[in-house]
Amino acid sequence: MSRFIASQTCRVLCVVLLPIRVFAADSIESVEKAATEWVKTRTETARLSGDWASQQELLESTVNALKERAQSLEEKRDALKAKTAKDREEIETAQERNQTAAAGMRAADAHLNELRTRVVQLRPSLPPRLSEALELAYRSLAATDQGPSERMQATMTVLNRCVQFNRTITSGDEILSIEGESGAKSYETIYWGLSHGYALDRAAGKAWLGSPGPKGWRWEAHAEATREVVGLIAVFKDKAEPGFTPVPAKLAHSASPSTNP
Repeated sequence: MSRFIASQTCRVLCVVLLPIRVFAADSIESVEKAATEWVKTRTETARLSGDWASQQELLESTVNALKERAQSLEEKRDALKAKTAKDREEIETAQERNQTAAAGMRAADAHLNELRTRVVQLRPSLPPRLSEALELAYRSLAATDQGPSERMQATMTVLNRCVQFNRTITSGDEILSIEGESGAKSYETIYWGLSHGYALDRAAGKAWLGSPGPKGWRWEAHAEATREVVGLIAVFKDKAEPGFTPVPAKLAHSASPSTNP
């Protein structure tokens, strides 16, 4: 009986001690593995710390170099600004002058266009002889590809010729189309500036008074004044003695005829 109990007790102890040994073996292996991982981690950490220290020094030196370069560039910028201050001031003044000049040019161009329009509208009221003489200038005014200088030149040509014509008495032969007459034919004409003129058909014994009207230049028949117009033209051509010759005329803003010496 004692042997049986001892045998059973021995078996129980063996069963209990076996897991303890397995558990101890597993724990030692885990600890070794953890220790190995910890050593690796510490080694990597040390390496990274060393790399960061060296990189930090490089970055700090780079930052310092960039700061010095930036400061140097700022100093150069300030020196350049101080050196070019007068030039920049002159440039700003020139720009302001250019803007003023451009505004003046726009105003002048608008005024020129207005003047051109008025000169073009004036043409139908001009004496036929003068209107025909200004054909080339009016063509220039009508052209759409003309610059301001060309338009100004053409406009001044028209105005100067009108002023010159208005200050003189002009006479000569002229091809006219007079209302009521059969087609265009040659007439003797004489103009008192821009205000009025006379046309003469010697063969037909007819005379006309010409003047600007609401719709342009027009001719009015005055057969009763034919002899006076003949005498007027003769005096102008030095074929008769100077004297007072009553001829029909119209005062400005007046519809009643009067005499003109």
